Amino acid sequence: MIISYFTSRKNSDDTFFTGDKKSPWYLVAFGMVGAGLSGVTFVSLPGMVANNNFYFYQFILGNIVGYFFIAFVLTPLYYKLKLVSIYTFLKVRFGNNTYKTGSLFFLVSQSFGAALRLMLAAKILQYAVFDYFNVPFYVTIIIILILVWLYTNKSGIKTIVWTDTMQTIFLILGASITIYTIINTLDLSISESFERITTHEYFKIFNWEPESGNNFYKQFIAGILVAIAMIGLDQNMMQKTLTCKNVWDAQKNTLTYSIILAMTQFLFMGLGVLMYIYASEMGILLPKGENGLFLNTDNLFPNLALNHLGTLAGIFFILGIIAASFSSVDSALTALTTSFTYDFLDISNKSSKRKKQLKNLVIVLFSCIIFVIILSFSNSKGDVISLIFKVAGYTYGPLLGLYLLGMFSKIKLKDKWVPVVCLSAPIITYLLGQFSINTFNFDFGFINIAVNASLTVIGLLLIKK
Repeated sequence: MIISYFTSRKNSDDTFFTGDKKSPWYLVAFGMVGAGLSGVTFVSLPGMVANNNFYFYQFILGNIVGYFFIAFVLTPLYYKLKLVSIYTFLKVRFGNNTYKTGSLFFLVSQSFGAALRLMLAAKILQYAVFDYFNVPFYVTIIIILILVWLYTNKSGIKTIVWTDTMQTIFLILGASITIYTIINTLDLSISESFERITTHEYFKIFNWEPESGNNFYKQFIAGILVAIAMIGLDQNMMQKTLTCKNVWDAQKNTLTYSIILAMTQFLFMGLGVLMYIYASEMGILLPKGENGLFLNTDNLFPNLALNHLGTLAGIFFILGIIAASFSSVDSALTALTTSFTYDFLDISNKSSKRKKQLKNLVIVLFSCIIFVIILSFSNSKGDVISLIFKVAGYTYGPLLGLYLLGMFSKIKLKDKWVPVVCLSAPIITYLLGQFSINTFNFDFGFINIAVNASLTVIGLLLIKK
């Protein structure tokens, strides 16, 4: 609220959406790490190493390549066109139906992604704090959404650039304090801890089995495409980048962010190995299924931090998960509001008073949508991070196909048929995936985004002028 007060002074009509394009690039880069991590990385990444080893890091390596494409291809394009909503590019390139379709796919994907991230963080906050006071889960969600509205409604993205930085600090502190507590309890030095991690049976980064969903080529290529789609074609993440003063600052922000994020994700996966070592040596039993895999791996970090690692680790874990809760939803709500008001309500041509009314109405609308999605998925099991990237493969695939065709060809499309193609591609991708598993025991894994984008491009070529 203090940050919101100081950033809300001297606002223009567009401050909520553009941050007046005055954000320091290094601040944006560091703050974006918090949004990129969220509660999903904070909780899911440490737990998933037991069943999935370090195979997810193949995906992260692909992400880094994707960020170079974002920095040197997409970012200059967005600055050249002076975009507020990045989906305006589709209107310029193909037409109004394509523009609305691209924006709609983002709205659906971002609503689900933000809701699932917030759900995971809020569940842990509920277990750690609110259950003690007998506060129902749905009330916890309402409290978080109201607080987010209070500090974002005036300055939007301008405030979030600064609050993201604070959230990132607490997320990294939550992991760092936990690591310190574990190595101190086990009487290990930093070098000994690193050796224990790198020689552990879970420390397997590369998988060369062709049929596996964790195959290196599938994960690496998917990492490139998902980074381009979920960062470069995502209003939430690019809106922050576009608050930088110029294109060079925006490029420095993107590349710095990619390196910090990769290092932080490695830190969290290493923390996961240390946690399993700690549980084993302390005789803490973790539930397993009949197939020998660990159950509910998302519960590992909360269980150890709150019940076994002492007060300091518990406090910083709760601070970290609070930061994760808010970073999961604040920038998402701002991006959803920006996209809907610019792409569907044409807010840029409205009066100052009408802009404010529409902005506040749309924030409340999307808060309600996120609330409903959370309650619908609140009983789901397993690691949420896999579910989020699986959903992203279906929802961002058509966006990726549209942008690739738009940037690297001069083809014109029969605009009215674009929605049909973009809706058909994910359905066909899902059916192909099921057929591949049942017939050939071949899992697309995260590569479903490449299949989806390819089918979109093929469909679009069929409706070219």
